[in-house]
Amino acid sequence: MSTPHINTSDQFQDAAGPNPQPIIEVEHLRKEFPLRQASFWSKAMTVKAVEDTNLALYPGRALALVGESGSGKTTVARMLARVYQPTSGTMSYQGRIVNRQFSLKEYRRNVQLVFQDPFASLNPVHNIRYHLARPLQIYRHATNRDELEAGVISLLQRVSLSPAEQFIEKYPHQLSGGQRQRVAIARALAAQPRVLLADEPVSMLDVSIRLDILNLLLRLKDEEQLALLFITHDIASARYFAESTLVMYAGQTVEGGPSDEVIQQPKHPYTQLLISAAPNPGRANKIVKGVSKIPARGEIPSLIKPPTGCRFHPRCPHAMPICKQAFPPRTELGNGHWTNCFLYGGDPAVSGPTP
Repeated sequence: MSTPHINTSDQFQDAAGPNPQPIIEVEHLRKEFPLRQASFWSKAMTVKAVEDTNLALYPGRALALVGESGSGKTTVARMLARVYQPTSGTMSYQGRIVNRQFSLKEYRRNVQLVFQDPFASLNPVHNIRYHLARPLQIYRHATNRDELEAGVISLLQRVSLSPAEQFIEKYPHQLSGGQRQRVAIARALAAQPRVLLADEPVSMLDVSIRLDILNLLLRLKDEEQLALLFITHDIASARYFAESTLVMYAGQTVEGGPSDEVIQQPKHPYTQLLISAAPNPGRANKIVKGVSKIPARGEIPSLIKPPTGCRFHPRCPHAMPICKQAFPPRTELGNGHWTNCFLYGGDPAVSGPTP
């Protein structure tokens, strides 16, 4: 019985060298969802979901995209997966501009999305064999029945569902939440991708098994040199999971850099609010040394009529008049750490008018 080819880290030695090139890079990504066409009686109405977002995903590294629900994280992931077409901005895969002429099948073979709810993402009328065999057939990673069977068993073993033979004939409703998410991850791996987009992969699971799923993703990232985007609203897990963290609020990125820097020395008031809200009995009433607890002030604004300037200014305890007029330019803080906040400098003339 022959076993279908599975990617190994040897294929990515050059890409994962000391100066790796990004697999996916996006610049000035923007997404608006039209709600209403303009008419004689009313103006056009759109949801301004994502504004001017830049990010890069590297082989063997994880980037955490952190923010409250409704901040635009999932919209970014679905644009990267080409489920949504960006309103504007450029997206490149291995240096090639991704556009409507870029083969969708080729792109999705290399960029796979793991959804938040494993029960909703699996078809209840098909068993696990079907869910894992289909991508192997579609992308021609198995050419006969023996290879198909070996490939399904190998995928189940890679996500620690053992003995694999016990799971092949089961249906999604016969599995626990953690087992369903492992199957969803195995289905993504069946395409042999180079990029994995994990959209809050543990938020629907019991607390007791979340760490197991995170450790599984970390192992796969290291063994296969996957570029991984980890979307979460829990900034504490971002530090554990990802080398870099990008903080997003109401469709705007406000801070980013190495995870230790962003979480140990948060600069933007919104990042401080997220860390302050994370449960940590040992921290008492402090976020980090020298930074006081930030009280919660209001909720994330409507993205149909978002606030002008920095969208966080209605909730910010340090808001200044300029914050309402213009979005702050990026301020480099050293060691790859940066923020968009007028507290750390920035010329309003450089930042331009509010989106």
